[in-house]
Amino acid sequence: MTTRLRRAVLRGFAVTCLATTILAGHPRAETVGPVTDDVGVVKIPKGQPILIAALLVLSGPDLSLGVDASRGAEIAFDDHKNMLVGHPIKYLPEDGQCSVEGGQTGATRIAANKQVVGVIGTACSSESRGGSPILWNAGMPQAVTSATAPALTAADRPMGLQGIVRFVYNDLNAAAAAVKYAQSLKVTKAATLHDGSLYAEELATAFAKQFKAAGGTIVAAEAISPSDTDLRPVLTRIGTSQPELLFAPIFTGASAYLTRQEKEVPGMAKVPVLGTDAVLSPSFLEAAGDSAIGYRLTGIDNDPKLMGSRYGDFLAKYKTKFGEDPIGGFHGNGYDAALAMMTAIEKVAKTDAAGDTYIGRKALRDALMATTDLDGITGKLSCDKFGDCGASHFAVFEYTSGDPSSFKIGVNPKHVYP
Repeated sequence: MTTRLRRAVLRGFAVTCLATTILAGHPRAETVGPVTDDVGVVKIPKGQPILIAALLVLSGPDLSLGVDASRGAEIAFDDHKNMLVGHPIKYLPEDGQCSVEGGQTGATRIAANKQVVGVIGTACSSESRGGSPILWNAGMPQAVTSATAPALTAADRPMGLQGIVRFVYNDLNAAAAAVKYAQSLKVTKAATLHDGSLYAEELATAFAKQFKAAGGTIVAAEAISPSDTDLRPVLTRIGTSQPELLFAPIFTGASAYLTRQEKEVPGMAKVPVLGTDAVLSPSFLEAAGDSAIGYRLTGIDNDPKLMGSRYGDFLAKYKTKFGEDPIGGFHGNGYDAALAMMTAIEKVAKTDAAGDTYIGRKALRDALMATTDLDGITGKLSCDKFGDCGASHFAVFEYTSGDPSSFKIGVNPKHVYP
């Protein structure tokens, strides 16, 4: 190694260690106006907007995950009169594309704007894997809407994920709901199929572990690539193991191929498939058509009887603002993530006599993490020390029509369990 190269490597290592030390909470405080903060301070001059960004999938076959949550956030801002501590709110959504690479790109764009105080999202766990370390290094906390992989809030998660505060369920709970449903069907032998994404792989693993702990047997555990279009070979392998249920927490494109091709594979034509709310959207019906009929999935139970009167009011606002009913299952989580972010900002912001406002970055992250007894659309929200704050109920739904225009949660797909 040349002397010049060695010096460059050491400089890079030193910069990385310094950033890690600062963001771990070690003293290197910045003071701006009346605020001192270990990570940094954002100053919002009088009359200027507070910038809240979002990192959510907004394109492609899985866009309903992000668009639905983003719409919920917009309604939360509307309910706050689009004002916060004396400043207008400016909402800046970026497309995370439901991928590691998209998360990196979107987070890089957000982090380049030093006036952004916090981020709504991600929608997909892979977006978090790619984008969260970038946002952490920029000191921007995240109020997550639908990224549910257990690793994101695990006790041993790496530092780059410690800006995540999740206002949706952890997939350990989603797996438990799927196992409970399998038990209701008297299933003793199940197979799993994932697509290699952080979300799908961890949920399939959690389901398998809990299903076995409950006395069941996992007879096959297979994986595909998200871009695979011919699933017949893997379905054939699964079929030889004679499962009584296939648990497949995969996204829209792959799920559509699965529903079409499973019926062509000996040994699988009559095996029920259980998916997840990753396919709770009209785009799944567009891709799967009539083969979606009978397809079942676990998801958030947004029954107004469970959610309360505020949810009914929220649905009316959603339809008035966007001209249609919710297009996914995470609108309430988007609302709650935005509500929690605004509440945390209100707790830590300080305004001087000139009308300028100052927000400490570490203080904001800590306030978001300390969310307690927040009355959200999805329920009473309180965060544990690792950032899990979700309060969701689960149900199983079944598609009754392949017509995308018939999509309405609770109708198509209809609620079938419990």
